[in-house]
Amino acid sequence: MIDRNAKLSLSRRAKALRISRRSIYYQPQPVGDADLKLMHRIEKLHMEFPFAGSRMLKGLLVQEGAVVGRLHVALLMKRLGIEALYRKPNTSKPVPGHKIYPYLLRNLPIIRPNHVWAMDITYIAMARGSIYIVAVVDWATRRILAWRVSITLDAGFCIEALEEALAKHGQPEIFNLDQGSQFTSADFITVFAARRIKISMDGKGAWRDNVFVERLWRSIKYEEVYLRGYASVSEARAGIGRDIGFNNGRRPHS
Repeated sequence: MIDRNAKLSLSRRAKALRISRRSIYYQPQPVGDADLKLMHRIEKLHMEFPFAGSRMLKGLLVQEGAVVGRLHVALLMKRLGIEALYRKPNTSKPVPGHKIYPYLLRNLPIIRPNHVWAMDITYIAMARGSIYIVAVVDWATRRILAWRVSITLDAGFCIEALEEALAKHGQPEIFNLDQGSQFTSADFITVFAARRIKISMDGKGAWRDNVFVERLWRSIKYEEVYLRGYASVSEARAGIGRDIGFNNGRRPHS
C-alpha cells in the first residue's frame, strides 16, 4: 500500500484489503484550536463528574457558555477514549487467555516503601492525536519510580517503565494493576513471575482501587498539561518530566 509505484494497481490493493480506495488518499487533519479547547474542558469535567455522559457534559458545557451539540461532544469523547462510568451488563471482558488476579489491598495498611507499587496508564489530547503516559508509583511514599510516554498503547513502554523501576528501586511485595490488556499480557506478567512478586488487580471500572495513581494523573493534567497545550511529543515529555520532578522532590504528600 505504501509503494505507489508497485505493479499492482491501487484499486486491486484496496479490494484485496477490503477498504475503500478513497481512504488511501486520506491525510489526517490536525484538531482545531476550538475542538482542542473543548477536549481539554471535557477531560476536566470527566475527572470531576466521571458518571456524566455526552448529554450531561453537553449541558455542563452550555452552562459555561460553549456552543456545542451532544453529537459533537460524543465525538470528542470517543476521540479522547473516555466514557461515563456506570454499571453495564458484561461490557468489560478480559482478553481471552489472559489471567485476572484478585484485589489484595482491601483493608491492608500500607506504611512502608516497597510494600505496594501501582501502575496505570492515562492519555493526553494534543493538536495532532494523543499520547499515553504510564507510571509506576510507590503507594507509601507517593514517589513516581519510573514513567514512559508513548504514541501507541502496546505493552512495550509499560514493560520498559516496570523494568526501570525494578532496576533502580528494588522490588515490591505486591504490585497493583488494572485489568487492561497491556497489564495482563504474557510478556508483562512474566516480569513478576521471575521475581515472585504478588499481583493485585482492580475490579472492573473500580478506579478507587488505584486511587493514588488517579490522583497523580489529576495533578499532572491540572497543574501541567492543561496550562501548556503541547504541540509535540518531545514538548509533552519535557513538561511532564518537570512536573514529575516536582512531585518527587518538593511536593508534600499526606
